[in-house]
Amino acid sequence: MRHIWTRPWALAFASLVTTAHVIEAADHAPVFGLATPTNPQGGWSFDLGVNGRSGVASNLEAELTYGLTQNIKLAVSGPVVFQPDPYPRSSVTTNTPISGDFSALVWWRFKKKDFSGKRIESTAVAGALAPGPQQETGLYRDLYSGPGYLVGVVTGVASRSQYVWVGTTYQRYAESKGDRRPDLLTYTAVYGYRPFSWRTDYPRWDWRIFGEFTGEHTGTLQRQSFELPGSGANQMFLGPSLLGVYRAIGIEAGIQFPVYRDAGPLYPKERYRFAVNFAYFF
Repeated sequence: MRHIWTRPWALAFASLVTTAHVIEAADHAPVFGLATPTNPQGGWSFDLGVNGRSGVASNLEAELTYGLTQNIKLAVSGPVVFQPDPYPRSSVTTNTPISGDFSALVWWRFKKKDFSGKRIESTAVAGALAPGPQQETGLYRDLYSGPGYLVGVVTGVASRSQYVWVGTTYQRYAESKGDRRPDLLTYTAVYGYRPFSWRTDYPRWDWRIFGEFTGEHTGTLQRQSFELPGSGANQMFLGPSLLGVYRAIGIEAGIQFPVYRDAGPLYPKERYRFAVNFAYFF
């Protein structure tokens, strides 16, 4: 008797299931905060997103990731800056570096434990940063900057219906001609919910909603070997985002509002920030 998996319809079904597993492994990431998922081994993803602050659509970010193994993801990102903003330095979306910079990062999921219907994971990230060629504005106009690095860690619990992640990253830049960009410490907390009625498969969209918290400590800026008083900042933001997955496509959008703001008189007040992201898994 002919083996069932040699039939064309069965091969197509197997291909669809494989694609679904790729998506399941890669798509549960919030748009602002840190998350633990990595790509499956040999799996690629491409993200293209726009983010901005207080109504200014300032950056177009492109990111390409590759699953070197099931637990190690390589990622490179690069920006197009539409309009530099005058606010304290921020990543806005924490899977990429400070807005306007290029990055080459390694994500390592060093812990994964499966339970009935859920899993606990922890992922570390580290890599190199390179300032982009764009002209800065505000306090950062004509500021020189050397290359930098990023380190971080995130941990959490994920199930078919709920997700909880907490994480932090730290970015630091080298001095150049007596100038140096501020350090940036970012910490995030994310809660995600996937209602039962939203858990649908192709050819229907699969949706989940997130509540995302982002806190940032921006260090002082250095010019001509002197630190500029009042150039540091502490801010916290909170808001919702929505993620939809359709086969190999993911679309997400979110907005955050300040819940705490200590930026001093040198910066204008940031009223809100937003991000829209398109992802393709292959």
